[in-house]
Amino acid sequence: MPEFDWRSPDSYKSLEDAEIADIACNADYRRDYEAMIASSPDGQATAEFRRRWGICFRP
Repeated sequence: MPEFDWRSPDSYKSLEDAEIADIACNADYRRDYEAMIASSPDGQATAEFRRRWGICFRP
């Protein structure tokens, strides 16, 4: 198992170009994400989606 130190910024470098859906492993999250993207006029995460999952997407 690869080492991942959640406190180290270097551990996150491999995630810089990842898509949001690539990171999520929860089936409910993936289902909600796909449904939200399909119905989002601009293809962006909605405020409701961010609130429900407690996440923030950085630009």
